[in-house]
Amino acid sequence: MSLSCFRIGSLVYRRSRYVAFRSSRHFSRSLITMAELKFTEEELKSRLTEDQYEVTQKKGTERAFSGEYVKESGNGMYNCVVCGATLFSSETKFDSGTGWPSFSDIAKAGTVSLHEDRAHGMVRTEVTCGKCNAHLGHVFDDGPGPTGQRFCINSCSLKFDKKE
Repeated sequence: MSLSCFRIGSLVYRRSRYVAFRSSRHFSRSLITMAELKFTEEELKSRLTEDQYEVTQKKGTERAFSGEYVKESGNGMYNCVVCGATLFSSETKFDSGTGWPSFSDIAKAGTVSLHEDRAHGMVRTEVTCGKCNAHLGHVFDDGPGPTGQRFCINSCSLKFDKKE
């Protein structure tokens, strides 16, 4: 792997903005979605809670075990609280014991963007919404099979659309 790439399990981030993504069914390559939607600060502050704004716009983190969806076990889709883009399915949600909703896979390629995060003296991979660039959380290489990924996502960056 060249210096212009870094690997996190089956995800390979290339500085050219391409990502290779392996799901349990196939291996595909798609362009990481670049943020398409922009909102004014006033608009976001008027429709998001203080916690949602802090997490999605200021890259904050909610307290462990405090989020609305940590224990959620219903069937449905998890969407971006800012723009409504579909991000994760309940089929890939698992209890990681970390205190944040965790997913082993994204809903489909291109729904999230990955960024190197060197904040707080650590090197991690930040996960943002591919449509509006809202901060969602981080991805780690210690999740269950088949992807080996743990997308550790803040509840307040999500809106759960429960399947009836």
